[in-house]
Amino acid sequence: MREFKGRPPGAGAGDMSRLTEALRPSIALTPRQAGDARRMRREGKEPPEIAALLDAPVDEVEKALCQMRMPRPETTRGTLNVTLAAHAVVMRERQGNEPLWVTMDRLLDELFRLRAEAGQRVSPPRPSSRRRSAPEAPLLDLLGGARRH
Repeated sequence: MREFKGRPPGAGAGDMSRLTEALRPSIALTPRQAGDARRMRREGKEPPEIAALLDAPVDEVEKALCQMRMPRPETTRGTLNVTLAAHAVVMRERQGNEPLWVTMDRLLDELFRLRAEAGQRVSPPRPSSRRRSAPEAPLLDLLGGARRH
């Protein structure tokens, strides 16, 4: 079985792109005022109320607030931060042009099913020809092929 040997992210990982920063509109608030506006918004205050408290134009406060990340009430997707080696494995397992989330769901379902079977198994594993016939388990073909070589 393969072991992933990825490298950790670099020093600037997670920083905003310089291009993104250059494309953002200029805000007539100081960085401290913009930070205070965002804090007040997270506390539940509305933009006109925040503008009055900061003694700033509502338009400028709204510009500062539109750059905020806000939690979505019902998230349906997430980001999977993996090494390039793990990404390559997922891409090889992809069937046709299926979305990556479908591939990940399928791989994880298969992993959990195999783990459950392994935990319940008392006797030795069945012959590989029996396992290879399962259409819902494409990874078993890869693992069986890897053992033969």
